Amino acid sequence: MNVNLKRLKAERIANGITQDEMSSLMGWRSRTPYAKRELGIVPLGANELAKAAEILG
Repeated sequence: MNVNLKRLKAERIANGITQDEMSSLMGWRSRTPYAKRELGIVPLGANELAKAAEILG
């Protein structure tokens, strides 16, 4: 699966959501897990992508 991480970041910013807020909405306790996925350091799972898409609309 190939995810456009720049688009994910752009959508998050367009919705006025910080990485901290997005991480909280995803159910993580800190920003780090989300930031690592947005930067491509850790692969974004299908379930995580679905949840992010739901959050971002």
